[in-house]
Amino acid sequence: MIKKNKKKIILAITFFTICAISTIGIILKSDNVEALSKYGSRGNEVTQIQTKLKRWGYYNGNIDGIYGSQTQEAVRYFQRKNGLTVDGIAGPATLKAMGIYSSSSSSSNSTSTNSSDLNLLARVVYGEARGEPYTGQVAVAAVALNRVKSSSFPNTLSGVVYQSGAFDAVRDGQINLTPDSTAKKAAQDAMNGWDPSYGAIYYFNPATATNKWIWSRPMTVTIGRHRFCK
Repeated sequence: MIKKNKKKIILAITFFTICAISTIGIILKSDNVEALSKYGSRGNEVTQIQTKLKRWGYYNGNIDGIYGSQTQEAVRYFQRKNGLTVDGIAGPATLKAMGIYSSSSSSSNSTSTNSSDLNLLARVVYGEARGEPYTGQVAVAAVALNRVKSSSFPNTLSGVVYQSGAFDAVRDGQINLTPDSTAKKAAQDAMNGWDPSYGAIYYFNPATATNKWIWSRPMTVTIGRHRFCK
């Protein structure tokens, strides 16, 4: 009887040990899916965060893959500007806003959701601003996105782009050209929050503009051949 009880106890302990190991494995797997970077983190994801934030003007430190106080403050700044929870932690929502994905599934879902708008925006950039400085191409994309947010324009990207008379590229058919990698990258940067136009909702080429009204709009910045204004 005692031997049988010992065997039962050993079997019970073995069973619970296996369950515990399995549970830990599930937790660790879940943590990998919801990977995040925070103060003290190091690695490639931190490098991506620093690179993007520096490109967009949120971060002035070194791109060293170390999540220090400067990186943390830059993330806070980005979160404030983009309506995210301001905690200085690059969690799933913040990473998604930056265009950084911690798992293949979230990347696939996001790409599926945004691919149509991204392609349309890239075509706008290519049709309207190819040959312009890269910052100017991002600014053109940002203008289209700023119009979506403005109550004075349609509230969808396609509505903004195809609004009558809004973009020369639509009128002359260049909207249908295949965008190059630079235009796609500029569109993505704009969708990720970079706005070199400083909130502009118009832009024009002073050398060719014939509309007197556009000259009355308050200028925000001039990049390449384009003047951006509100």
